[in-house]
Amino acid sequence: MPDPDTGTDMHPALGAGPGPGPGLDETDTAGLTVGQVSARLGVTVRALHHWDEIGLARPSLRTGAGYRLYTAADLERLHRVVVYREIGLGLDRIQAVLDDSGTDVPAALRAQRAQVAERVERLQRLGAGLDRMIEAHERGLLLTVEQQAAIFGPDWDPEGPVKARQWYGDTTQWRQYAERSAARTPEEWQAVHDAVAALDRDLAAAMDAGVAPGSPAADALVDRHRAVFAAYFPLTRQMQVCLARTYASDPGFAAHYDGIRPGLAEWFRTVVDASARAHGVDPDTAVWE
Repeated sequence: MPDPDTGTDMHPALGAGPGPGPGLDETDTAGLTVGQVSARLGVTVRALHHWDEIGLARPSLRTGAGYRLYTAADLERLHRVVVYREIGLGLDRIQAVLDDSGTDVPAALRAQRAQVAERVERLQRLGAGLDRMIEAHERGLLLTVEQQAAIFGPDWDPEGPVKARQWYGDTTQWRQYAERSAARTPEEWQAVHDAVAALDRDLAAAMDAGVAPGSPAADALVDRHRAVFAAYFPLTRQMQVCLARTYASDPGFAAHYDGIRPGLAEWFRTVVDASARAHGVDPDTAVWE
């Protein structure tokens, strides 16, 4: 576990208990070297040096050459440092718990317990979010069959997102769609559906009214289509040209739009092409990018 105070990895000796551990007892005056303590507690030498320097856990003995030697009492204190550090106490707080007789240890531990509970809850939310993101990338639409029918109507094919995943799952647009889907509630999907349905009605009304391709009214509808479609993924003008071409040529899409109004799919393609030309995009050479 990374030690934020030293930048080193620590492995707590939680199972060793507070005592000096095997191989060293209260009558042993020889002491343990830094390397031996490091191996015994799973604490890096660097961490032991740091704790010595700040006065948190100093060795009681030194060799004639000045090397640190830890006694049984030193090792017991180190065990306590490791345990408190593992439960999340900062080094300054650990020193107060160990050395300040006025410190309310149970209160300090309860406060730390509350912080741990908050982190656990945060991690659980993160885990749930990751599960939704994974599922969205695999399935696309995170709605039950019943919810899909209620939102999109009885003619909706619940296998549609599965097929789309098979066709487009390796594209940037599918990843963008999945990220939006993972965060979207059924109510938000209802709002998306309502916006699409309203746009379809207004496209049909514009065609009935004789709105000409390239007119301000037609261009406004083209821009609105791109904005509404952004609920799925961002749509460039070139991509919009390709999509409108698909609306007119694909039997499934054409049946949908021509079911709203005969000729609507082709009319929409012409207004998208006209708007694209006005913005420097050649519909005849437009590609999906």
